[in-house]
Amino acid sequence: MWGGRFAAGPDEVMAAINVSIGFDRRMAKQDIEGSLAHVRMLEATRLISAEDSSAIQGGLNTIASEIREGRFPFREAYEDIHMNVEARLAELIGTAAGRLHTARSRNDQVATDFRLWVRDAIDAGLDQIGELMSALVDKAIAHAAVVMPGFTHMQSAQPVTFGHHCLAFVEMFERDRGRLRDARARLNESPLGAAALAGTSFPIDRAMTAKTLGFDRPMRNSLDAVSARDFAMEYLAAGSILAIHMSRLAEEIIVWSTAQFGFVRLSDRFSTGSSIMPQKRNPDAAELVRGKTGRVIGSLIGLMTVMKALPLAYAKDMQEDKEAVFAAADTLSLCLAALTGMIGDLTINPDRMHASASAGFATATDLADWLVVQLKMPFREAHHVTGRLVKAAEKKGVDLTGLTLAEMKAVEPQIVESVFDVLTVDSSVASRSSLGGTSPDNVRREAETWRDKLKLQ
Repeated sequence: MWGGRFAAGPDEVMAAINVSIGFDRRMAKQDIEGSLAHVRMLEATRLISAEDSSAIQGGLNTIASEIREGRFPFREAYEDIHMNVEARLAELIGTAAGRLHTARSRNDQVATDFRLWVRDAIDAGLDQIGELMSALVDKAIAHAAVVMPGFTHMQSAQPVTFGHHCLAFVEMFERDRGRLRDARARLNESPLGAAALAGTSFPIDRAMTAKTLGFDRPMRNSLDAVSARDFAMEYLAAGSILAIHMSRLAEEIIVWSTAQFGFVRLSDRFSTGSSIMPQKRNPDAAELVRGKTGRVIGSLIGLMTVMKALPLAYAKDMQEDKEAVFAAADTLSLCLAALTGMIGDLTINPDRMHASASAGFATATDLADWLVVQLKMPFREAHHVTGRLVKAAEKKGVDLTGLTLAEMKAVEPQIVESVFDVLTVDSSVASRSSLGGTSPDNVRREAETWRDKLKLQ
């Protein structure tokens, strides 16, 4: 396809390092979409005849069918998806196929195809994140009042509700969707018509092709159009943060499902056994979500390294952009599906959660707050008094509720019987009714709001 300048074909090693059809065939759908938009524009601007346009469009639609049905002959001899499609088009319709590449280069062609592919990946990812969020919202509604320990430094801190914990991840995943939407908005400009790097002398209509392909507008600089890959890096950056959030959720599931915690139980569908220890139920799906985060982050770092010192405009280094993005998109999709399934099947152990929340002096902050409100004590002083009471309870081997009123008065004489009303974990979570707090009423209200919002999206 490009051999006119050369007296001999490429070396075998050169062919091996240069060929990309093994992976860029994944852009076949986008390549045909871009070519159909281009040929319609060529006809509209009278750069090719209606007869040639009709033949080209018919051939491209035939190729699209062959690809969908698994009958298309992908051939390494034609390097990439663009040349494979053009070569097959020539076999189907003859010399008219050569007119398709009028006013177009593989540089703007691949840039267009890649943007279309990433845009489709973002749209699919947004749907999958929404499904995961819905699964978390369902769990939050079902377990809005289930008390569990909240941790800081992985130490028991204050009681929260399981529903509140689920909604924390809903908020995180919504920000992930926001980042992906932002990335989509920035990438949604058309490179098509920039040609190799300098534009074209043909009187093309770039606004027409942009509109046909669903882009907001054509890119305004031909050099930038063919050489920009920040849209792919931004997708991978947003995907990396999403992967980290999924990994954090997976880590919670792994810890909670241990015998030592016993907060949740994964279904058989998302657990595996041991080849030697018959009692084992391993959370392998969650562990793999956690582990695959490295692949996504690695894809981002790899592409950033490829691009970090490239001069304008196009260089063959940029062929290395696609495998990283394809791999990351596959990984994100698989992990989202696995997590959604795990959350949907997850069984909660409310009694174990409640018992754990009641241990470790989790209501100490409630005691300090009571001293501030009821005894008008400065918070710092209340903090010290509570610390001495915790020490007394620890020495006695009981929780705060195990101290007698007399033992409390020995530390702070003003304490009265009503202090015990705030020392249960249930009263603690019920009192956290400020905006964003963990009270069951808050959780139910927030979860229902999220459920309605997700139904509309």
